[in-house]
Amino acid sequence: MTIGRQAFGGPTRTISGLTPLIACLVCTFSAPVSAQSMPESAYGALGWRSIGPFRGGRVLAVAGIPGDAATFYFGAVDGGVWKTTNAGVTWTALFDEQHVASIGALAVASSNPNIIYVGTGESALRSDITFGDGVYRSTDGGVHWTHLGLDDTRHIGKVLVDPENPDVVLVAAVGHAYGPNAERGVFRSTDGGKSWARVLYRDSLTGAIDLAQDPANHAVMFAALWQARRPPWSQYPPDEGPGAGLYRSLDGGKSWTELSGHGLPKSPLGRIGLGAGAGRQGTRVYALIGAREGAGLYRSDDQGSTWRLVSTDPRLTNRNWYFCRVTVDPSNPDIVYVPNVALLKSTDGGATFTAIKGAPGGDDYHELWVDPKSPQRMILGSDQGAIVSLDGARTWSSWYNQPTAQFYHVAIDDHFPYRVYGAQQDAGTAATLSRSDYGTITFRDWEPVGAGESGYIAPDPLDSDVVYGGDTYGGAFRFDRVTGQSQEIAPWPLSAFGVPMPERRYRFTWTSPLVFDRLDRHVLYFGAQMLLATRDGGLRWTPLSPDLTGANPASAATVTGGPLTLADAVNRGYGVIYTVAPSPLRAGLIWVGTDDGLIQFTEDGGGHWQNVTPAGLSPWSKISLIEASPFDTVAAYVAVDRHRLDDLAPYAYRTRDAGRHWTRIDAGIAPHAYVHVVRADPVRRGLLYAGTELGTYVSFDDGDHWQSLQLNLPTVSVRDLAVHGRDLVAATHGRSFWILDDLTPLRQLTEEVLRAPAFLYRPPPALRLRRSEGHDTPLPPEEPHGANPPAGAVIDYALASAAPVTLEILDTRGNVVRRFLSEAKEEGEREAQQIAGEWLPRTEPLGARAGHNRFVWDLRYPPPPVEHHSYSIAAIPDQGTVAEPEGPLVLPGDYQVRLTVAGRSYVQPLTVEIDPRVHVAREPLVEQLRLALEIWNRAAEQHALHVAVRRLRDDLRHLDGRELDAGTRAGVTQLGQRLDTLALRTAS
Repeated sequence: MTIGRQAFGGPTRTISGLTPLIACLVCTFSAPVSAQSMPESAYGALGWRSIGPFRGGRVLAVAGIPGDAATFYFGAVDGGVWKTTNAGVTWTALFDEQHVASIGALAVASSNPNIIYVGTGESALRSDITFGDGVYRSTDGGVHWTHLGLDDTRHIGKVLVDPENPDVVLVAAVGHAYGPNAERGVFRSTDGGKSWARVLYRDSLTGAIDLAQDPANHAVMFAALWQARRPPWSQYPPDEGPGAGLYRSLDGGKSWTELSGHGLPKSPLGRIGLGAGAGRQGTRVYALIGAREGAGLYRSDDQGSTWRLVSTDPRLTNRNWYFCRVTVDPSNPDIVYVPNVALLKSTDGGATFTAIKGAPGGDDYHELWVDPKSPQRMILGSDQGAIVSLDGARTWSSWYNQPTAQFYHVAIDDHFPYRVYGAQQDAGTAATLSRSDYGTITFRDWEPVGAGESGYIAPDPLDSDVVYGGDTYGGAFRFDRVTGQSQEIAPWPLSAFGVPMPERRYRFTWTSPLVFDRLDRHVLYFGAQMLLATRDGGLRWTPLSPDLTGANPASAATVTGGPLTLADAVNRGYGVIYTVAPSPLRAGLIWVGTDDGLIQFTEDGGGHWQNVTPAGLSPWSKISLIEASPFDTVAAYVAVDRHRLDDLAPYAYRTRDAGRHWTRIDAGIAPHAYVHVVRADPVRRGLLYAGTELGTYVSFDDGDHWQSLQLNLPTVSVRDLAVHGRDLVAATHGRSFWILDDLTPLRQLTEEVLRAPAFLYRPPPALRLRRSEGHDTPLPPEEPHGANPPAGAVIDYALASAAPVTLEILDTRGNVVRRFLSEAKEEGEREAQQIAGEWLPRTEPLGARAGHNRFVWDLRYPPPPVEHHSYSIAAIPDQGTVAEPEGPLVLPGDYQVRLTVAGRSYVQPLTVEIDPRVHVAREPLVEQLRLALEIWNRAAEQHALHVAVRRLRDDLRHLDGRELDAGTRAGVTQLGQRLDTLALRTAS
């Protein structure tokens, strides 16, 4: 039997604009699903894929194993715990399935390196921090974890494990960042974290930030308390109070005494960093102290009884609230390291310092661990990730191998493949391709697009080579990809670090919104305290509104003095626009939300504004994002973030009458998963997606009920979501970008699907793409890379119960182009099908489990029937396995998918579209396929001959040579040898 002797498909289609399938689905699925929720098994075959970029994010916690030159750990501030066993060449995530992702501290027990303690919750009290839920422990090097309590500590600055007994551990708990709480201070456990005793506590506003232990006398310990709190409004440093202090314990942490005087600066103090080392002259203790007067590095040579100021170098105390760590060389207490905007080193007991690592190459260093058995080995945590040195800080491993980037928002362009844009905290902008032509997404597929570590990116919808972006506190730029040049377009003058100044006209936040109009693509909006707009690429900005934060200019002059409070913060100029949402349906309709808790609405492009804030929403309930409905001009969805009010609960709202009435729509979201974003699916009405501080959710009934869409996505803060075509793209604040490919099951999932014994979803158009063969040296497998999307036709189907499945691809005449089975054939039957031209692919079989199944047809005819064992893999060193042969690509056009389950068939149409970058007439494709199928059929004939010869050879070998005379036996042997030769030739 031969294949390919038929007409070739239907007309070629492109994917520009709204495809007929999508347009049909908009009509078919225009009403919300009546069911409250859907079982997760109904979409369980979906999966998120990481696309990078592999560029590290902020790391405060690092550790290694004493004496081990290859094994190190780091904890990302919102990316979990990671481990390397090759000194930083590659890293493996260890914490993805835990309840939280923010790591403030970690420690490896030196007496048993399989025991690791992790304190969750970042302790550098920035504006973008996320919370933890206490302490975790692993006894097998990070493979498994046990939660040890201290849930309400929220932020942990240090974990200290006794060098001789791994069950004795102390924790420095900072406490809530945005409010008072009791579970803060120093906690101690003697049973490996099964129980805790609070051994040092000052008050509900003061927490512990650092711990140190005398390496020569483990009973002597030091602790630093710190009173700091972030306000609800945007402000760069936290507010610090008078509760900070330095403490000492002489009984292993059971009791503590405050140290003051004796050379220490007077209160009030700021943050304090501690380090201790032992030498020939005794124990040396260092304290890096922030203070109103006398800030600097202090040193004690008598276990903390007396102190002297050894350095007032301003590099040591710069932004003391953010850095403030000290590491003492374990072999020489005169060598001390202080990380800051550079890694500073002293070799004379802290008197003078030299920068040994800094810009260029990154800045903002936070924590250094030095191997006590070999001080040349160390690991350093920075804003750009974690790096390892094995030669005393002369050279370092890369931080371009950690997908822990922290993004605030995500934007998509209309390029093919589409680009995913975002501004990464501490590291600048990034544009990453959603798919690569080289098999995996690597450093070759992403690029910076201007300067900016925060805020929005807005690719020009009229020219994908032009990108606009925002930077901290109102910076803005226009980047031209063709020239590589960036132009500053900010509406000056601006506020400085978010602090209002009387002479400044505009004020902004760290992540001010910058978005294009959805209909008039020439208009770009920028949010200050008023809404600004430009039509000329930022050369001129025009205000479209008054101050939308609710500030009263008349009363502003009366509140300029005295303490800043919730009641007067708006009038003193701290409120800003935080989100802007132009309607995709009606020109001039714009929604605006502020960080002080107001929602404003205009229908005439800013001529008139209405305050439509939901009743009962208290001040400083940040309006994180507003989504204007893609189906109704008076409908919108709002994500409200109240964590800056020390409220971690989720808040989301919906209006169907332009804000006159609001409905709370957050049922089903986890109690502490406060909501950053709600997005509406543009194809199916009522299908919503939510990004929260702990992951993603989906609603099938317009937000009335939510359920997890986490799937394989690690626990992480999802700050923004975007729907592009059939894909859902997530910007995470600690694990870079992720894509959920092909939302077809979510868009077509109904109660009818759940009731049916089997259901075949209508597949979306499939792109006929060719993989690049490449002529460059292949990248090594350890090169960091993201996954490409499925290559081919994505076919989804649902089964009420597990059952054998057959899936067939048919052409327009009903001929079978390809057939797949869920159950493998017996060897004899398999071989017969090969001869018949229905070669079974050597791939994973069709899924046949109950619930959702997904299969990807590679858009090819069956691979040619050849004998794989005829290849000599051993003769091809260092090449792995021989690649499977592939059948020819089908033509663009119309096909059918037929699913057969329990004797019943289900059929759906399928369109194959040509790569939109390829412009070729149909005739050459037809001739190409005709030639490929002729080659296929010749290969099939050759294979059939090979099988026949092999069977004859085997039959002759079964003859009993003792019944033949010598001449006959010689003839049979000679014939067998010739048949062996022929078998090899027919298989080649």
